[in-house]
Amino acid sequence: MHSPVSSAFVLAMVALQPAAATAAESENLRVCADPNNLPFSNSAGEGFENKLAEMVAQAFGKAVVYTWWAQRRGFIRHTLKAGDCDLVMGVPAHYDLVETTRPYYRSTYVFVSQTARHLHLDAIDDPQLRSLAIGVHLIGDDGNNPPPAHALGQQGIIDNVRGFMIYGDYREPDPPARLIEAVEHGEIDIAAAWGPLAGYATKKSKVPLTVTPIVAGERFAPQQFQFEIAMGVRKGDHALRDRLNDFIAQRGAEIAALLQSYGVPLVEQRLSSATGEHR
Repeated sequence: MHSPVSSAFVLAMVALQPAAATAAESENLRVCADPNNLPFSNSAGEGFENKLAEMVAQAFGKAVVYTWWAQRRGFIRHTLKAGDCDLVMGVPAHYDLVETTRPYYRSTYVFVSQTARHLHLDAIDDPQLRSLAIGVHLIGDDGNNPPPAHALGQQGIIDNVRGFMIYGDYREPDPPARLIEAVEHGEIDIAAAWGPLAGYATKKSKVPLTVTPIVAGERFAPQQFQFEIAMGVRKGDHALRDRLNDFIAQRGAEIAALLQSYGVPLVEQRLSSATGEHR
């Protein structure tokens, strides 16, 4: 979720033990997803999480069935917790309120600007940012906003920053895309956005856009701009988690190719020498 991760982006989630049949007992792969959240998922099955769910289902000899719900606060409560579905295709790795698989990709927040502007900007503390109209996603009024918004605020860069609600107007297609469209239309000079969303929107833009991973120095530690994304199941559903881990390990190249086809900027995953696990 993205956000980061919209996925990001990455929303507050809660989970509960299963109240219905487990995934292993079902002939279907029961997936919890947002019907209006490209590039991740939509009801037409056009997102990369939709395509990934189809890959998993095929490997498991199952058919994908969806429980649709807007991916915001209450998403897990109304889907996974309710026992209506068994799998969320994108959650932050090691998220402690659901059972997470090994990560299947790592991405980063990025700057997006019109290529013709030649801004050549990658650092979140670049002095140029003080004189540019900057767009960032906002999640709410409780301070739980993405890293670029926090980092800019810490530098006192406020007056020239324009916030775009990550939830947006849900009556429109793919509400988070409004931020990148503002760059495309020249309404702002540069956007700081979660990589998967930015990369996909850039591929669809009629104006050439440049996507540059954001570089953050020690000044903003422990503020992170890169996140690993995993799949999530209900706590205690080790059987499904383990099957998914095997799938991710065996199909890593295919998963990476799928993500790249959607413009997702991929960052090499780090391996812990102590445990052998991806971090």
